[in-house]
Amino acid sequence: MMRAGRPWWIIGLGTLAITLLLGLGVWQLQRLQWKTALIERVEAGLLAPPVSAPGPDDWAAVSFDTAEYRRVEVQGRYLPGDDILVKAVTARGSGFWVMSPFETLEGWRLFVNRGFVPDDRASPADRPRPAGEPEVTGLLRLTQPGGAFLRDNDPANGRWFSRDTFAMAGTLGLGEVAPYFIDSDASGDAFPIGGLTVVSFPNKHFGYAMTWFGLAAVFAYLLYRATKPGESHR
Repeated sequence: MMRAGRPWWIIGLGTLAITLLLGLGVWQLQRLQWKTALIERVEAGLLAPPVSAPGPDDWAAVSFDTAEYRRVEVQGRYLPGDDILVKAVTARGSGFWVMSPFETLEGWRLFVNRGFVPDDRASPADRPRPAGEPEVTGLLRLTQPGGAFLRDNDPANGRWFSRDTFAMAGTLGLGEVAPYFIDSDASGDAFPIGGLTVVSFPNKHFGYAMTWFGLAAVFAYLLYRATKPGESHR
């Protein structure tokens, strides 16, 4: 006698599982293509000469894929008033990013991350601002709204965990500011210490894709075994 055929739902569920796994594999290959292009763009931008920081007419086009980590430069003056200190953990230990409001020669405003100060060097005397009309060069970074993982920004009490340019502008009464800030380059050993931006993009999408495709192959084999007609017996 021949072994009875398997219920139709086994074939249906098996086919659905294989389709989903193949879809995940294809999605990871698409992510691989995107991540590879991103890394190539960022690496080229890090080595390129700085370009003028985008002004208000270009803010709508500023995005992660087009502008993040681009080397930019701007000239103007630091605005009076206090800096905003954003909690930071770096290779130099725990401390703060020093976010200073800046007005360009053209009259628009942005924030400059002048660099890092440790917890015990966060007083205004330890982070003097350059006088005159300095030229700032560094990496363009998009605003970081909300806060950090499980820690929300608390502007009312001066506790900041992310560099949210819009919220910081509201706190200081600056009006409209750029939707990004500049991580300034290193400028000697004095505080704040610039040039500490970590630029790293893990790229494991190929391995993830092979995992999903491998699971799809396993499911296909199991489905084949489950639906293979049995041998006839006397």
